[in-house]
Amino acid sequence: MSLQILMKTYQERVDTALETCLPVSTIQPTRLHEAMRYAVLNGGKRVRPILVYLTGHIFDVDPKLLDIPASAIECVHAFSLVHDDLPAMDDDDLRRGTPTVHKAFDEATAILAGDALQTLAFYILTQQAVTIKRLEMIEILTMATGSRGMAGGQSIDMQSMGQKLNIAELENMHIHKTGALIRASVTLGALAAPNIDDVLLKKLDHYAKCIGLAFQIQDDILDIESNTETLGKLQGSDIAQDKVTYPALLGLHGAKEMANSLIEDALKSLNNFNEKADPLRWMARYIITRQF
Repeated sequence: MSLQILMKTYQERVDTALETCLPVSTIQPTRLHEAMRYAVLNGGKRVRPILVYLTGHIFDVDPKLLDIPASAIECVHAFSLVHDDLPAMDDDDLRRGTPTVHKAFDEATAILAGDALQTLAFYILTQQAVTIKRLEMIEILTMATGSRGMAGGQSIDMQSMGQKLNIAELENMHIHKTGALIRASVTLGALAAPNIDDVLLKKLDHYAKCIGLAFQIQDDILDIESNTETLGKLQGSDIAQDKVTYPALLGLHGAKEMANSLIEDALKSLNNFNEKADPLRWMARYIITRQF
C-alpha cells in the first residue's frame, strides 16, 4: 500500500473520530462550538495524527486504539494554529486557504476556541482504555504543549523577531515550536503498544526529532519558493515579519542540504525496524518533498 493511500485512509479515519469528539455546533455556546469545528475540520494533511497511526502500525496496534491519541494530537495542533494566527502573534489572515478563525469569527472567539480545543485534547485522552498507558500519554502531550514545548517555542519565536539567532538557537526554537508535537505524535503511537521497548522508543523519538526539524526547514523553504494558493497562507509572511529562518541563515542551498541530512539521519534511526516501518520511512521523504 502506498503512502498516498495510507494517508488518505488515516485522514478519513481521524476526521471521523474528530467528528465524534468535537461538540456539535447546535449545543450552547453555539458560536464557540462552531469556531472549534471550523478550526479542526477545515482540511489539512493531518500529518501528526497520521504519524500516530503509522507508528502504531509497526507494533500491530489496532487502529481503534489509536483514534483517541490521534484525535488529541490534532486538537492540540489546531489550537496552536488558532493562537499562532492571532493579531498578537503572527497576525495571519489565511490558514489552509480559508480565513483564519479570528477573521471568520472574531478575536475573542478565536482565543476561547483555542483554549477549549487544548482542554478537549486532554479530556479525549482520559477516555482511553485503562489498558493503555494513558497517564504517560497525557504527560507526553502536556510537555509538548507547554512552556517546554510549543508555547515555549512560540515565545522564543516572538522574542526573536528582528534579532539575530545562530543556527543552534534557531534549532532550539523549532525543537520546541514545531518538533515537540511531532515527537509526541510518534511517542503516543508507540505507547499504545503493549510492553514497548525503551531502546526502540528512543530510536523512534530520534526519528521524530529529525523529521520535525526537517519539516520546519522545508516550511521555511516553501515560504520563499511556493505561492499563497499552494501554501494556504500568505507567501513570504516570514520575511515580512522579519523572522529568522533557515534559508536566511544558511541560504536556500544550505537549508535544503540540512533538511536532506536530517532525513537521512531519521532513516538511520529506523535501521532496527522491519518493513512495517516502511510507511514511516516514506513519510520522512514526504516531509521534504511534499510529494508522493
